[in-house]
Amino acid sequence: MTSERAFAGGQLRLVGPGPVATLELNQPEKHNAVSSAMWSALPEAVAAIAADEAIRVVLVRGAGGRAFSAGADISEFADVYSDAGRTEAYNAAVRAGQAALRHLQRPVIAVVDGICVGGGCGIALACDLRFASSAARFAITPARLGLAYSYADTAQLVEKVGPARAKDILFSGRMLPAGEALAIGLIDRVVAPEELEGVVRNYAEDLAALSQTSIRAAKAIVNMLVDQGAGTPAEAADIADASFTGPDFQEGFQSFMEKRKPRFR
Repeated sequence: MTSERAFAGGQLRLVGPGPVATLELNQPEKHNAVSSAMWSALPEAVAAIAADEAIRVVLVRGAGGRAFSAGADISEFADVYSDAGRTEAYNAAVRAGQAALRHLQRPVIAVVDGICVGGGCGIALACDLRFASSAARFAITPARLGLAYSYADTAQLVEKVGPARAKDILFSGRMLPAGEALAIGLIDRVVAPEELEGVVRNYAEDLAALSQTSIRAAKAIVNMLVDQGAGTPAEAADIADASFTGPDFQEGFQSFMEKRKPRFR
């Protein structure tokens, strides 16, 4: 049985329940441009996921099949950038939305078909992994608007592609085809458009069957390693040490000794 929750007046949808849920950017008539309401609603949607232990993996995708996201909704620019206060509030909402995805204690996979530009690319980069159609294209375009990419946005771009390639992407604002995006580390998997759904679904279901204790610990520790101030080595050690006394390790060890597939709960 499928359930659905709507956020930002339906511009953002959470489809579940079950081990694999989908968070959908739902403005297909605007190529899933991200409105200010969507940015503000992202933490609420992520909180709903975090509160549902039945959800083990999250897929983030754009509605309509033509675009992951064309970026920020330019029809709002005159309003959200009308003065310094509104600009600051809007930028804070963007950062909070991406941070919520990045730190969600679930594996989050961006499923990219079509264009993935600007703020849409920021959402994809905030996910743990990016699986893309061979028809996907990527660009980050502040240089075309006279803007500066934020510290947090730049950090997660450099994390994936390194400083020189990040500079190329930001300096030029050029569109990268899926093959180049894969080669430089911007995305993690490229498949034919007709195979994307099946490949992502199989991968997500495999993750959902594994130890969530292990996966969540891995995500937390990796984020501590790459995010300045996100945690200390002692905190990472505590997370790892705690796994040895948890039920998942008991089941994993027992199933190994009994030569059977583990049943993680």
